[in-house]
Amino acid sequence: MATSFRHPGDRGQATPLVLGLAAVIVVLLLGLGHVARRAADGARARTAADAAALAGTTDGSGGASAMAAANGATLVSFQRIGADVVVTVRVGRAAASARATLNG
Repeated sequence: MATSFRHPGDRGQATPLVLGLAAVIVVLLLGLGHVARRAADGARARTAADAAALAGTTDGSGGASAMAAANGATLVSFQRIGADVVVTVRVGRAAASARATLNG
């Protein structure tokens, strides 16, 4: 004789649980996507700042701006301090600064 463990109020209880779990997973994935985008923007900003600073040592602010743009960034500031060039660039919400020295 088979015994049934169902109770009359159990019918349809899995649906809200599955929907709630799906909502939690969607929120976590959206949060993870946001964190990944910020990390990628930060890495792109650092790369663009390095390239812009190096270009700025020989080509000035125009070269730094062009190199930043070629790397998907916007040149925020450019300073020439003696033989050094210091730049700050922005990619999305991430900003990065770099310094390069003209040798010679």
